[in-house]
Amino acid sequence: MQSKKRIVYKVGTSSLTEADGSLSHAKLRNLTRQLAALHAAGHELVLVSSGAVTAGFASLGFKKRPSRIADRQAAAAVGQSLLMEEYTAAFLLKGIVAGQILLTRDDFADPRRYRNAFQTLGVLLARRAVPVINENDVVAVAELKVGDNDTLAAQVASMLRADLLVLLTDVDGLYTGNPRTDPQARRLDRVGQIGAELIAMAGGAGSANGTGGMATKIKAAALATHAGVPVYICSSLQTDALFRAAFSQDDGTLFAAQKTMKTQKQWLAFYAPSRGSLKIDAGAEHAIVHEGRSLLASGITEVRGQFAAGDVLTVFNADGSHILGKGRAKTDSGRLKTPAAPSRPKGIAVHRDDWIGITPELELFLKDI
Repeated sequence: MQSKKRIVYKVGTSSLTEADGSLSHAKLRNLTRQLAALHAAGHELVLVSSGAVTAGFASLGFKKRPSRIADRQAAAAVGQSLLMEEYTAAFLLKGIVAGQILLTRDDFADPRRYRNAFQTLGVLLARRAVPVINENDVVAVAELKVGDNDTLAAQVASMLRADLLVLLTDVDGLYTGNPRTDPQARRLDRVGQIGAELIAMAGGAGSANGTGGMATKIKAAALATHAGVPVYICSSLQTDALFRAAFSQDDGTLFAAQKTMKTQKQWLAFYAPSRGSLKIDAGAEHAIVHEGRSLLASGITEVRGQFAAGDVLTVFNADGSHILGKGRAKTDSGRLKTPAAPSRPKGIAVHRDDWIGITPELELFLKDI
């Protein structure tokens, strides 16, 4: 018997639409049928679903998915309720309660809202409901948007310490080239580490109706795997794709989980907004990166921004070319902005317990989330 799992499924627009861009009721019911069976087997399930704009634009008289921001937000206002109505009805036929959660970047950046979202999701899962999550497209502006539902799904999976994140799309995994145009392209069945070459291989945009391509999925996989969550990319067009993703992972690309990151460290690395930045010398870099020591004020060569003790800072190497990590300041910016050596301040600037190192892989996309 399969062990019970906590699984986050992300369903893209292409997995929910017909060729003309309209919502496919048959595809949606097929997805909920599989989720209901997994739920009956005891698994905890979270669904991150795109499709609000797609579900709503026709009702407002648009002939195709609108491109203007206000039009898309209006379509989302109509479509989100229509989409949720479809999910609610389909799940209720199987005796399952669905709960809607709409999130923005601030729900992850603000520690209180992050904690509230985590607790709400925990209650829904404990009460055997299926949370259906989407970004709050109706009110979100650029600076508040997560950006895409691949990233949102990775953030939710990381927050919940899921056993698996499944990104369903119209392609059956990551290929060495574009399988639609390159006959030599081959699928990668398993990925251990995500680096610059892999992100470059992923290419660009996805379908005409969606907002994400393979590149966003690779970045989402990097986030989730660094939080200890394995990620599986597969095609929603496969027969019983959700079942196969949950148990076999034999017809897609599996990204192996890295070392598990504590919840507080996740928040610090991925979501906490920086109030300032520091540049440090080579000696300080070696101490915090290779020796696991705290950052001493004496190793700081440049201070930028106005910040107070307890604020989050981004720390760069000596020439500012690489992010070394993020941490909470032990003192305010005024105390650190002193004349250059030999009159540098003393004491701890960032304690190692309040520090998270940023690997080169994470640095590749940290600015995008």
